[in-house]
Parts: sequence; structure tokens; C-alpha cells
Amino acid sequence: MAIQVGDKAPDFELKDNHGRTVKLSDLHGDKNVVLLFYPFAFTGVCTGELCELRDNLPKFVNDDTQLLAVSNDSIHTLRVFAEQEALEYPLLSDFWPHGNVSRAYGVFDEDKGCAVRGTFIIDREGVVRWTVVNGLPDARDLSEYVKALDTL
Repeated sequence: MAIQVGDKAPDFELKDNHGRTVKLSDLHGDKNVVLLFYPFAFTGVCTGELCELRDNLPKFVNDDTQLLAVSNDSIHTLRVFAEQEALEYPLLSDFWPHGNVSRAYGVFDEDKGCAVRGTFIIDREGVVRWTVVNGLPDARDLSEYVKALDTL
């Protein structure tokens, strides 16, 4: 079961597409976080969603908010994907141990071996304030993220 609104967001430490370590708790007290899980780089729906975020980046990466996108791909795959699509925000690798962070958030599909489309808006204190979980083929509505961020 996915993490619910009001739950403390599980802390994690993952490598981004440049090999840098990103720790969720390092953002506490400083920024709200849009934590977005997606199945795989280079797939149609994932590419569309992440490019839509890129095209609206000032809403999701600014003085108040940090976007973190997580997949079960390796950092090497994520680096090429980010370069190809000109993605300027952190793509985090939940590759090894495979899917541990996705499991902690309740969005790992054990049969498919990847995360489903889960999004969690986490406030500066590390509490989940909004969430949506969609199945693998179902794109998310980014306008809902903006509305949720506006309430923080």
C-alpha cells in the first residue's frame, strides 16, 4: 500500500544521473519536494510526463520546491535519458538494491520489476501532503501537482 497523506515520508539516499548522492532529509526545512516515481526511461508515457515537467520546470524547481524523479533504471541509463531529453532536474536511480525506495513508498510492482506512477508532495517538515498513484499505462495530470503545491 502506498504512503498516505499525513504520513512521514520515508527518508532515502539515492544517486542521481550524475552520480551525486541525493538525500531526502537534506531538503527538510528548506524546500517542499515533488517526488515522482516512474517505471522506465525511454518509454513513451514516461518520456511524455518528464518532458512536460521539463517544459514547466519553474513551477517544480524554484526557491520553494524541488522535483525529484525516481526510476529503477541505472544511473548510466538515466544520464543518457536526461541528456537526450534535456532534463535539468535530478533523475534518481532506485536500481540497487533494486526498488528499495519504491517499495518503501508502496509503489513497486513486484511482477513487473518497476515502480508504478506514484507522486508524493512532501512539505518542508517531511510530511506527505498530497499523493496520487496511477497504473503503468496511465499518465498523470501535472496541473494537479501545481494545485497541491499552491496549498503549502
